[in-house]
Amino acid sequence: MRWDALFEDMEAQLASVDRLELESEIAERSRADVAGVELADRLRGSLGLRVTVHLASGAAFEGTLSHVGGEGLVLNDHHHQVLVPFAAASRYHGLGRLAVSEPSSVRRKLGLASALRGLARDRAELAVVLVGGTSEAAGLSGVIDRVGRDYFDLAVTRPGEARRAANVSQIASVPFASLGALRSIRGAERHQ
Repeated sequence: MRWDALFEDMEAQLASVDRLELESEIAERSRADVAGVELADRLRGSLGLRVTVHLASGAAFEGTLSHVGGEGLVLNDHHHQVLVPFAAASRYHGLGRLAVSEPSSVRRKLGLASALRGLARDRAELAVVLVGGTSEAAGLSGVIDRVGRDYFDLAVTRPGEARRAANVSQIASVPFASLGALRSIRGAERHQ
């Protein structure tokens, strides 16, 4: 009987060591898998979730994550959509653990300039948050007139004013590197 207990104890110890080695290998592979995940993939995996994006300036935007592009994301809240370039974000809250890679090579190539050209084409009224300012003190509102390679021209108007020559106080050229966020009024809600 004593021998049986000794062998059972030895088998239990070996099984325990094997289990620990397997768990260690699984943990190491998991760490290696996570090391290859890009933030944009995590953001894509969080589409439809309510997230908060904090900018280095202290401004924060909360909403449902509706789009993740090559260089930025879009949040929807009740009255606005907010475009935030990845480079302007300092941290995110509310992301899920799922990561989804972008299957379309065309979508991977579409960057911030493409989104801004779409806003210019739609003549969307925007509030511009600069990297150094807060959302309350963005100081710029208006309509994008044109988009260059690394900047856009904003026809500055008072909030709510239509983009008419008489309403434009200045044309501000904003480098992409200075853009913290763009907040627009959703088209359907603007006309209500």
